Amino acid sequence: MAVLARVGALFCLLAIAGSGLAGEIVVGKGQSISAAITRAAPGDVIRVERGHYQERLLIDKPLTLKGINRPTLSGGFKGDTIRIIAEDVVIDGLIVRDSGDSLLDQNAGIYIQPGAHRAAVLNCDLSYNLFGLWIEKSNGVRIENNLITGKRDYRSSQRGNGIQLYNTDGARIIGNRISFVRDAIYVDVSHHAIFRGNRLHHSRYGTHYMNSYYNLWENNDSWLNRGGLALMEVRNQVVRNNRAWANSDHGIMLRTIQDALVENNVVAGNARGFFIYDAEYNTLRGNLVVDNIVGMHVWAGSINNQIERNDFISNREQVRYVASGDVTWGAKEGNHWSNYLGWDRNGDGIGDVPYEANDVVDRLSWRHPMMKLLLASPAVQTLRIVGQQFPLLRAPSIVDPKPRMHPDHKDWRNWLGKYFTGAR
Repeated sequence: MAVLARVGALFCLLAIAGSGLAGEIVVGKGQSISAAITRAAPGDVIRVERGHYQERLLIDKPLTLKGINRPTLSGGFKGDTIRIIAEDVVIDGLIVRDSGDSLLDQNAGIYIQPGAHRAAVLNCDLSYNLFGLWIEKSNGVRIENNLITGKRDYRSSQRGNGIQLYNTDGARIIGNRISFVRDAIYVDVSHHAIFRGNRLHHSRYGTHYMNSYYNLWENNDSWLNRGGLALMEVRNQVVRNNRAWANSDHGIMLRTIQDALVENNVVAGNARGFFIYDAEYNTLRGNLVVDNIVGMHVWAGSINNQIERNDFISNREQVRYVASGDVTWGAKEGNHWSNYLGWDRNGDGIGDVPYEANDVVDRLSWRHPMMKLLLASPAVQTLRIVGQQFPLLRAPSIVDPKPRMHPDHKDWRNWLGKYFTGAR
């Protein structure tokens, strides 16, 4: 009898536990997804079969909206196509399109409202929306493996951003492909986020960071934008193993930035590989800066940075340095400069004379661009030699006391010729 009592109690417990399991609702062609959301219980899974659904959704309870064979949800060009106001909502495998176009109301394909923590948008196509995703004051969100394209026929200034993060913490933005928006990813006052494996092109900025700390930007590609990656008013960033090429302005901008690690990135074929402005106490290490018009443009008090083991190869100007005194780069391990004219008598791989990035001729040509027409003339070449011999004519420069004779990046030739159309 005791055994039977225990078995009965076990069945009771299983029944109680089973009552809390997620239910499943199937929505077919001609049915309403909104009606399914209304009757769903928290935690349910709504499976949406392939078809075209023209409705705008408000998700006010934790649930999963799962697309089967990629159904299309159209917002009818009004407001937000999906607005999430509950925690723990998952949107997976849908085509979400046709939001309104009000920049004032921030119309989006998917709008994740303040407090909708831990929302996840996975494997979706977000097409012809003003903003692809607007995420505000929602922590722990996951945005993974989505294809996001904007209102391509609108002027860039009238489009929204692909992914907009505002005042969030702990976001995971991974494996997304974003194009034809204003900025592919816009990050403002958002911290402890990971941006990995995203592919960003044909936008104003591939990524635009403002006032955000402790973020990781890793293994992303930014090409054919105005700027690849813009880090502004930030600190404690890690930027590694990214590729920024064929951008019409800069590959990577570091502006008013402190305590960042920027390592093992490739910047190629941009107007400016790096644009560094008001940057202090950062480490730039192991980057390949190749075939840009200007490799690094450095000014506005950018000092106290460690610049080590970078390869500067075949840039028209390796460095454009605008300041009143010398700055030392490569004090510990040196950098490689493809236009270094020194020698290595002892064969240790380090040049015997320091490398200086700019001279008096460079400075004059920046102030008087028409002078470039005369750069090959004997008079200008004589001025360059005289400036090297007489310190009074010497211009402030980046000085590398340990120039490396050989580059660390053996594949640098693969990055030649990747230019923005019309940039050269």
